Amino acid sequence: MSKSDEMRENVKRYYGSRLESSSDLQTSATSCSLPRSPLPSSVTEALSLVHPEVIKRFFGCGIPVPAKLEGCRVLDLGSGSGRDCFAFSKLVGPSGHVTGIDMTEQLITASRQFVEYHQRKFGHKEPNVTFIQGYMEKLCEAGIQRDSMDVLISNCVICLCPDKKSVLQQAYDVLKDGGELYYSDMYASSIIPDHMKQDPVLWGEGMGGSLFWKDLVFLAHSVGFSTPLLVSASHIEVHNSQLKAKAGDIRYASGTYRLFKLPQQPGMSGAAVIYKGTIPEFPDQLDFDSSHCFKKDQEVEVDAEMAAILQVSRFSSDFTVRMLDKHKSDSESTPQYCHLNPFLLADRWGSSVKQCSKTSR
Repeated sequence: MSKSDEMRENVKRYYGSRLESSSDLQTSATSCSLPRSPLPSSVTEALSLVHPEVIKRFFGCGIPVPAKLEGCRVLDLGSGSGRDCFAFSKLVGPSGHVTGIDMTEQLITASRQFVEYHQRKFGHKEPNVTFIQGYMEKLCEAGIQRDSMDVLISNCVICLCPDKKSVLQQAYDVLKDGGELYYSDMYASSIIPDHMKQDPVLWGEGMGGSLFWKDLVFLAHSVGFSTPLLVSASHIEVHNSQLKAKAGDIRYASGTYRLFKLPQQPGMSGAAVIYKGTIPEFPDQLDFDSSHCFKKDQEVEVDAEMAAILQVSRFSSDFTVRMLDKHKSDSESTPQYCHLNPFLLADRWGSSVKQCSKTSR
């Protein structure tokens, strides 16, 4: 058995049989990236309708929810108990579809038991949720077709995967052009040393497998994604004294990022864009990420990459885009990407996670 296979088996045991509910986790460290604004009413309503047994076995925190999902094909990486999948099944509506993939047989079996319940609860004529057992690093082997998905979401599970580049590569492959990966995860203030990666509890809690945040930018570019956009961030406080001692000087933050799959468009320039106010529940202002706020009918200049995102993604009909002769770019010859640092954003927002679904012991 390879080291990666061994680590996956440890996670399966940790979440499949050892943990009966979210309160069995041993640390408050979890990817609970807090938004600055309250969740839209459609999201809170969808969450309130999810079956209590599904909520009980939910091991993430919060919900990474991008705007404008109606009719979309959504894939949840590491769907766990299925909470997010069922909530999203209401948001995409009867014309959309949600697929959840998880490697843990017990969680997939439990999720499938509630498909019909939520179909009736949401008034859908046919089920619009499917759960499959498989690995995030092997989506095509699990039956997910290339160029088939509009949106991929993930809620604090990529930190549990030993091969994060494969996860991002597979995510890129199954997305359509203009599609996005919108996800929350745990990040470390420095590179995690090998001895921490070998600790099964540190790994199961996400602390041993957290990515050094700067490495995300490199990994995203290496597989073809656009530069990540940081949506929200929070500091993570580890209350368990033993785990805190093992972590030493390494700090943790949760971050929600969005990455887009863009077709090759060489020589693009910046643009002046106007938000039309046409996205439901965001009639006056759309906070696209922590660096881009679009107010209705107000023209804003954006760089070439953001211009491409707004032109080819599902948001294309919501913006008027006027290309500029000059090139507007936030990057320099050696970009530092400080605006993508979740620790700095959490400092700026004063956001800290003290208690989520994981509790200190």
